[in-house]
Amino acid sequence: MLYSRRQVMKDLSVGGLSLGMASCLRSIQAHAAGNEETLPKRFVFVVKSSGIDKFNLVPDGLENHYINPDDGKKLGNRGRREGPLVDVSLSNRQLPEKMQVLDSFKDRLTIIQSLSGVGFRGNHTKGFGTLSLHDSESVAVAPTLDCLLGKHLSAGPYPMYGMAMNGRLLETGWKPEDSYCYPNLSAYGPAKPVAYQGSPRKAFLELFGAAVASPEQLEKKLALNGKLMDFLTEDARRVEKQLSGDEKERFALYMNSFESLRDIGEKKAALTGSIREHAPELTDRFDSMAPSARIESHFEIATAALIAGLTNVITLRPDTLGVKYSEFGLSNSVHSLGHLQENTASNGWTGHQARMEIEKLHLKQIANMAKKFDSIPEGNGTMLDNTIIVYLSCSSGDHHCAGHDWPFVLLGGMGGKLTGGRYIQYPKYGDQGHRTVGSLYLSLMNAAGMQTSDMFGQPDSNLKHLDLTGPLEELIVS
Repeated sequence: MLYSRRQVMKDLSVGGLSLGMASCLRSIQAHAAGNEETLPKRFVFVVKSSGIDKFNLVPDGLENHYINPDDGKKLGNRGRREGPLVDVSLSNRQLPEKMQVLDSFKDRLTIIQSLSGVGFRGNHTKGFGTLSLHDSESVAVAPTLDCLLGKHLSAGPYPMYGMAMNGRLLETGWKPEDSYCYPNLSAYGPAKPVAYQGSPRKAFLELFGAAVASPEQLEKKLALNGKLMDFLTEDARRVEKQLSGDEKERFALYMNSFESLRDIGEKKAALTGSIREHAPELTDRFDSMAPSARIESHFEIATAALIAGLTNVITLRPDTLGVKYSEFGLSNSVHSLGHLQENTASNGWTGHQARMEIEKLHLKQIANMAKKFDSIPEGNGTMLDNTIIVYLSCSSGDHHCAGHDWPFVLLGGMGGKLTGGRYIQYPKYGDQGHRTVGSLYLSLMNAAGMQTSDMFGQPDSNLKHLDLTGPLEELIVS
């Protein structure tokens, strides 16, 4: 029997391909046994556009080096006041307004300020450089942190999974076929960018669709997909023998992707019961055009995917510069808001107020995700104790990303390997004691059990007088 390309792709789209995944099941059983060393480690990267408002990350009672005390004006880029390392407990301090939704997690919350990521291009975004720390705005030249962690950690179907808001499509009218997008954030290596799913409905079908089908439908689909894969593999190998040179290289890359698809299907089939148990309810919200609804849907799907074991690493892009949060009465795009500062937006807020309210929306979803993880026992703690949620921006702490002050919010734990309940602010760019984002990424990689070098990303030529090697000592549990 011959299959058309359209029919093949249709038949492969539902997921499961084989029920034999004994190694995956053994891994799941080991986790359930409560052996702390075998418990999975998970990462969620939430990467917003247009900077994170660093001015409202300082807990009450601490001097705010990002605001001029004389006139209350906000200090950008390298304008912040000098000061030594600040490393204080959050236990007896009130969180700033936008962070208060995370108050119940203060013991597992770490706010980090004034890390730098300078030396690679990017005006509104560092692009791939955000997570690779290379000069890699629009073309991937190195693997990104999330993909490296995914390869190391994930025993499930997807090493990492990405979901993003596609602002341009939202502006022009979303179409179901326009679901995938490339936000230039994640890459497995040079010229190997990761496609993100933009449609919550498509993400649901891609991740959970096969498992929520009836047993009869699933069995039929598994049998058909197995035959299709065997047919395609045999046919492809015949074609390969006729190729040479560049054509053979390109074909090898295609076959690697093909085999990855097969592997994904087999692993998903092994997890059918878990996927079916934890799949979110498919609702009309998954088709909403409203940014807040799409963000909520992406977080719901991401939470369920992690719980079900579909992946251990997820990256979310909650908005882009072109997105308009009309639910707030804003006709201004995220890009426009970045330029308003103290000027008034369409709903009467200042630009700074609008940006803070958008961040509060994101942080609320992070809090909901954390609550869900914290309700699931795992080992001697909960799932949250083995998960790190990282909130950052692709443009550091400013709308235009010089990268001198790069804020991060970390929530969760990593099996007790990272400290929590801290506010850490490093000395100003260039001063003694200053550290870079690369050291933070090394800290996360080491906590996940990865063997690393002394540096991550390309070095900053302006900081040759500083020792920037190794992880952040303030984060590592000795």
